[in-house]
Amino acid sequence: MMQEHIVNMKRRFILFLRRSTFYVEDSRTKKQTSLFTKDRLTAERLLHAKNEAEHQPAVNLQIARAYLAASDPQISSRSWQFVMTETAKLKKGPTLERWTRAMKDPAFDGLRNLPVIETRPEHFLRVLELGKVSTNVFLRRLHNFALDMTWLPWPVIVKRQWPKPSFKSKRAITWEEHLAIVTNEKNPERRSFYQLMWFVGAAQSDLAFLEGENIDLQNRTISFSRKKTGSIVVLRFGEEVKGILRNVPSSGPLFPYLRTVRASDRATEFKQRCGRLGIKGITLHSYRYAWAERAKQCGYPERFAQEALGHNSKAVHRAYARNAKMELPSLEEFSSAQQRMRAENASESA
Repeated sequence: MMQEHIVNMKRRFILFLRRSTFYVEDSRTKKQTSLFTKDRLTAERLLHAKNEAEHQPAVNLQIARAYLAASDPQISSRSWQFVMTETAKLKKGPTLERWTRAMKDPAFDGLRNLPVIETRPEHFLRVLELGKVSTNVFLRRLHNFALDMTWLPWPVIVKRQWPKPSFKSKRAITWEEHLAIVTNEKNPERRSFYQLMWFVGAAQSDLAFLEGENIDLQNRTISFSRKKTGSIVVLRFGEEVKGILRNVPSSGPLFPYLRTVRASDRATEFKQRCGRLGIKGITLHSYRYAWAERAKQCGYPERFAQEALGHNSKAVHRAYARNAKMELPSLEEFSSAQQRMRAENASESA
C-alpha cells in the first residue's frame, strides 16, 4: 500500500471527475484541464499518455512518429526540397520565376535534404540567420504550405515567435528624378517605356508586354490582363499618354526589345541609369508608388486606384494609409469636376 502511494506521488498529472467530465490536475502548477471525455477508459489512457510524456519525452517522440508514419508512409523521408518543388507547381508566370529564384538562395542549402518531420526551430533560425529579408518571407510561405498540406504535423516556429522581416525603406520617384532619367535616355524605346510608367503606373512586365491591340486611341483606353493575377485592367489616358503612344508601334509589341529581357534585367538597366545620374533609393517599382501617391493627392478614390494598380497593391495601401499628404477638395469642386468630365466624355462619344 505504501509502495503504491509512492508511485502515485511521482506522477505529475492526477485524474479526477467533475460533473460527469474527467479532468487532469498538474501536481506542480495545480492547473486543472478538461480531457473533454466522460469515458473513464479514454480518460485513463490520456492520463497515462501525459505522465509517460513527462518521464520519457524522447521515447514518446518516437512513438508519435510511428503513429504518423502509419497514416503517412512518406512522412519520414519527405524533405524540404520536396516541399519547395511541390509549392512551385501551384505557381505560374512571374510568380513562378520569383519562387524559383528565391529557392536557389544558399541560405536554404542546410534545409533542402532535411526530413520535414525532423525539423526543429534551430534549423529555421539558422536559415534566417544566413539569409536576407526575402529569405524570411519565402521560408514562412514554405512552412505554411507544409502545414496546410499536413506534411508538417505541428508548427516549427509559432506565428508570434517568427522574427519580423525588416524591409528597406521604399519611396516614390519624384517628377524631377523622372524628368532627369527621361531627358538623359538616348534609347527611344526605353524613354517611351519610362514615360508610360510615370503616367500609367502599371507593373513593369505588364507594360513591357503591351501590344498595339491593347490600345484604343478613339476611346483613350489601355486594356490588358495582369500577368501576376490574370485580372483584366482597363485604364483611361489623357493627352500626355496619347502623345507618347505616337512614338511606339501602332500594332504588334509596343516595346519589342524590352519584352524579350527578364524583369530583373530591366530593373538592372534602370538602376544603372539612376546611378549615372546620382539618383538613389528608387527602382522601377517606385513608379507605382509615385502613381498611387499622386492619385491620393488629387482626390482620386481609393477604389479606383485599387482597380488601376490591383487590389493587393502595396503601393495603394502605402499611399492611402499614410505616405501621401492630401488636401481634400470641397464637395462643390469635386462635383463640378465630375460633371465636366461626364460632359467631355459625352461630347467625345458623339
